Amino acid sequence: MDSKTWQPFVFGGIASVTAECGTFPIDTTKTRLQVQGQKIDVRLTECRYRGMFHAMFRIFKEEGYLALYSGIAPAILRQATYGTIKIGVYQHLKRVFVPDPKDETLPINVFCGIVAGIISSSIANPTDVLKGVGPTAQRAAIIVGVELPAYDACKKYFLNTGQLGDTKANHFLSSFLAGLAGAIASTPVDVVKTRLMNQRKLKVSVISNGTAIPAIYNSSLDCLLQTVRTEGLQALYKGFIPNWVRLGPWNIIHFRLFLFNWGTVEMLNKIR
Repeated sequence: MDSKTWQPFVFGGIASVTAECGTFPIDTTKTRLQVQGQKIDVRLTECRYRGMFHAMFRIFKEEGYLALYSGIAPAILRQATYGTIKIGVYQHLKRVFVPDPKDETLPINVFCGIVAGIISSSIANPTDVLKGVGPTAQRAAIIVGVELPAYDACKKYFLNTGQLGDTKANHFLSSFLAGLAGAIASTPVDVVKTRLMNQRKLKVSVISNGTAIPAIYNSSLDCLLQTVRTEGLQALYKGFIPNWVRLGPWNIIHFRLFLFNWGTVEMLNKIR
């Protein structure tokens, strides 16, 4: 196998696992914020956390430091599969459609990102707690279809305009902006996914009169509509700040490590 084929998969996986470990506590606070305040679920009606920092502090104080890393093992396993496949497929598809990176266009990159997100999420889904690939694949398609093309587009813009050049500042700013774009596009889907995952931990939900009823949400669309109807449109952006704060550093760590590994191998190949 040609090195150009396997490198994106290996380096993408390593970078994804590293970024996940570095930002996981923020993801924990995001999840807690997204599931609280559900008016149709009495178990989660109370809003215990006022924001990201309050949630992080309260979790640390009441449950201990390790609680912020609760679930890190399956998250690492997921990134080792999902992250590896996602980056590898995205980079490979781009070269299939556009052999020369200089000729890349945003529509092509978005298409490659969506396909890469669906494929990687569908394959890696057994490492997640959801049954089926629907909500997970939807979220992955949106995130990858927005984040990776946004990073490429921002980096290309700063290179072409000569404002930053091929510098660390370019990669840093492009990664941060890609995180913002990803957070804006994915937070509503992330809220739906998180709530579906949470309700499946309990096969039966209990309402205020003590009557046992089936699961609250029947599908992603049903969850979306019920959330807006009972909590308002703004509820779809619960956890936006920690989502963005997480995706920004996540992307910075990921892309810097990915490019560092790629550049190191390229340099070693030239020496040989």
